[in-house]
Amino acid sequence: MDLIDRSLPKLGPHLTLLLSSFAFFNVVHLVVVPLIAAKIYPTQWKNLGARACNNWAVRICSQINVIIIIPLALRCLRLPELDADRAFGWNERSGTAQAVACGYFLWDSIEAIVNFEDIGFVLHGLACLAIYLLSFQPFLAYYASRCLLWEASTFFLNIHWMLDKTNRTGSTFQIVNGAFLTVTFFSVRLVYGGLTSYHFFQTLYHGRNEIAPTALAITGIGNVLLQGLNWFWFSKMIAAMRKRFAPEKAGKRQNGAMANGHNKSE
Repeated sequence: MDLIDRSLPKLGPHLTLLLSSFAFFNVVHLVVVPLIAAKIYPTQWKNLGARACNNWAVRICSQINVIIIIPLALRCLRLPELDADRAFGWNERSGTAQAVACGYFLWDSIEAIVNFEDIGFVLHGLACLAIYLLSFQPFLAYYASRCLLWEASTFFLNIHWMLDKTNRTGSTFQIVNGAFLTVTFFSVRLVYGGLTSYHFFQTLYHGRNEIAPTALAITGIGNVLLQGLNWFWFSKMIAAMRKRFAPEKAGKRQNGAMANGHNKSE
């Protein structure tokens, strides 16, 4: 505890919330979702298989996180203490958002490692966890809430995935949701995220003589990594959208649905 107080002096009052957030997402992931799903959809849930069931639980946890964290982040955007000192400013309201985010990304990182599917998910979780933990020094709390707003696009991404898994691929609902997903991802993660990252590195540069080299390296590399993943995932998303909603694909799906009497997900 003394080590935490020395290295992350602002974490102490928020440590219980961080651990509660971590425990909450574990309980939802491992207990609540399986119990409710097995109760409502007993046959379908049983037939999904372990990996598919886990993926559903992870997506639901991700959706809950978005619903919680976006309002908490929005509450921090106009805090004068943070705006006055973008490198080392602090406000307890920001600490609340960061603690919830750290608990979530701790769960997310462990889940991504244990149920490994893509190195990008692991790197994303670990980078976010490291950056938001460092903000308790305090350090770059001004940018913590702004970077959390990138999660807004995840709301539509999860819906898009769920529509795929419930045989609604190519439906009007998915097309409309896909439009919201594309616009939100581009505007929040790439445009707003790029502008935020520009100011982020300006702050790092101007405070480079006061910032510990380790913190400077972790946050700088972490930001580059996260922005790189945003661009990579956006390119993959656009390619998938083009393939999925191409006219010939839509025609084939429609013909297949008429022939078989129902839609099939790709």
